[in-house]
Parts: sequence; structure tokens; C-alpha cells
Amino acid sequence: MRYRKIPKNNDQLSALGYGCMRFPAGADGQVDKAKAIAQIHYGIERGINYYDTAWPYHGGLSEPILGEALQGGRREQVKIATKLPTWLINTRQDMDDYLNKQLEKLKTDRIDYYLLHALNGASWQKLMQLGVVDFLEGALKDGRIINPGFSFHGLLDEFKEIIDGYPWVFCQIQYNYLDQQYQAGLEGLNYAAQKDIGVIIMEPLRGGNLGLAEPPPAIQEIWDQADTRRTPVDWALSWIWNHPGVSVILSGMNDDEHIKENIEIAGRSEINQFSEDESELVAQAAAKYKALMRVGCTGCGYCMPCPEGVMISPIFEVYNKMYLFGNKEEAQFMYAARVSSLLSGEPGYASLCIQCGECLEKCPQGIPIPDVLAEAAEELEEGMEPKLEIIQNMFKGSAT
Repeated sequence: MRYRKIPKNNDQLSALGYGCMRFPAGADGQVDKAKAIAQIHYGIERGINYYDTAWPYHGGLSEPILGEALQGGRREQVKIATKLPTWLINTRQDMDDYLNKQLEKLKTDRIDYYLLHALNGASWQKLMQLGVVDFLEGALKDGRIINPGFSFHGLLDEFKEIIDGYPWVFCQIQYNYLDQQYQAGLEGLNYAAQKDIGVIIMEPLRGGNLGLAEPPPAIQEIWDQADTRRTPVDWALSWIWNHPGVSVILSGMNDDEHIKENIEIAGRSEINQFSEDESELVAQAAAKYKALMRVGCTGCGYCMPCPEGVMISPIFEVYNKMYLFGNKEEAQFMYAARVSSLLSGEPGYASLCIQCGECLEKCPQGIPIPDVLAEAAEELEEGMEPKLEIIQNMFKGSAT
């Protein structure tokens, strides 16, 4: 494992951080806790020392699972990062109450890297009015938190305002080769780094779209031009590690082989390792992806649950893949299988959306979700009844 220094505290953090938002699921659809803990242990044994969780992940289960995984002496081997759920904060007392509950859930006496979760200009101003600076200073003084930071989903000018508004040790931004001018973007990354603020990267694979083992043919044609062969994941992660201002890349890992691959790539990550030709290929891939993809969903799930039961993230995943690979028939079958009641027990069709707009307030990507759902319903639900019948017969066949 390679390590990178956080400028303000000299901590040596693993270049690869472990994101705890996408733990593996068991047969019942819930978190497979035993497997999640085993994977966390595997990461620790191979040098990952930064573990990122948050209050809402997995419906509140992520923090206690991580806390349990770090018992038996492992807590001292790692840095825990978790986040104040800013949207739930209405009083100064709420801040202390949530932090204290998180300490209990994580079975620890301190949070090494504590973030204000999903800030933008408006939420920062709200927290300031409620006394967040007093909260941070008090928690730093009594040792409940060690390093203050924030994660960000807003506009570049808002990011700079927040960066300049408090002596942060670190920040967390969305960044990948598709999102160089999105939210904080490259300019924000450099702005923070120039002020010696550590930069943690989330969504390096854009919800997995940049790491498909078999990318769209048009993308593979670009990678095939390279002198140095890399997997799609390698291209995406190594391109980010190439930036000198990047401290840690978070990966929400839940597959054993993916964890091994990410650790292997991290173990040879370097700054300024890309040639001009390789950088140009990444630029070409970014342009092609943007031309192919229909919706900028990362699959974070913040929009869920929908009050009408619409399976927003899975729908957008299928919708994107239809445009990435150009196979409408296959996408419609996949859609019918994933969002009908055949697998989940309850239907989650895009057409169930009633345009209530509740998801719009939650989406960190600013996607016009109801509008895109309407488009997806028109394309994916066309001629669905025969496909449902075929899939239903397939399931009946497999049960006998």
C-alpha cells in the first residue's frame, strides 16, 4: 500500500480508503454483516487505514458494523471517518447528540476525521447560524473529534467560501475524469490543496460506470490505443492518483476481487505518472462517456426510499447501460426483472412516480429525477408485458 501525508497533521493515510456505503448484501437483501466485517479485516491486513462511514449509510447500520469490525485491537490500526447528518440538525444541541450517538455506534471514544456531511452554501450558512463553529471547537477540545472536515455537494464558489470559512484539516469532494468541472471539480481540488487541506475523493468510478470490466465498445477502442495496458478501474483510479493534491481515494468495495484489484492498483499509484498520450486517451474516454450516458447518477441511493416505491437508482443504472451499450431489448428485460415484483415483492416502476419532488431535495447530483424517470418509463416500459411473462416462466422453471 502507498501512503500520502495530510499536510496539517502529517498523518500518513493509505492512498486507498475504504468506503462503507456499499457493504455486500446477503440473500435477504440486507447487509451480509459477516462478509462485510471479513472484507474490512482483509483491507486492514493489507494496509488500508482510512475507513469512511456516515449516519445514514445502510439505514443506520454502517457505523455499528464498522465499530464491531474494529474490535479486538483493530481500532488502533485505522482512522475512522464519519459525518454529522447536517440535514437532521435543527439546534446546537443536536450536533452534540448525534456525535455522541455515533461514538457509541462506532464503539470508540473519538472520531479521527469528522465531516459535516454534504455541505453546500445554504446548509453551511444554516449550520453557522446554529453554532457549528462552537460545536467543532468544543468537540476538538474534549477530544471527541481529532480532525475537522466536510464533504461537499454544491457549486464551486460555495466550496471556496466554505474552505475559507474555517481552519479545516481536510475535505471530501466528488471527482473523476467525467467530473472535472462538476461541483468543486479540479479548481476546487487545487484550491484546497494550495491551502494545505487534505482532499479525499469520493465517486472515483462514477457509481461504477467507469469501472465496468467490459466497458462499452467505443470506450474499449480508446483504451486499446494505449501502450500500457490497464483495466478500466486502473485507468480511473490511477488518473486521480496522478493529481498531487489528492490524499485518499474512497472506494465503496463489496466484492472480494474488486477489493484485491483496488489494493493492487493503489500499491503502485504515483503522482504525475501519466504521459501526455495517456492523459489524452482519458480525455477522449471522458468525452465519449458523456456522449453516451443518459443520466449522471452515481447510485448513491440518497434519493431513496421513494414514497411511491420507485426504485430510482436501479432504474437509472439500467437506463444508462441501455445507452452505453446500445441494446434496448436487453435493457428492457433487465428492467423488467429488477423493478417488477418478481424479485423484490413490490413493483418499483419508473411510471409509479407522481412527481412529488421529494427526491429532488435529496439528490447530491442535482438530477431532475422525476423528468428522467418519465423518459425512462417511456423507453423501458414499452412492450413490457411479454417480457414479464418470459421472466416469470424462467423463474418458475428454475424452481422446479
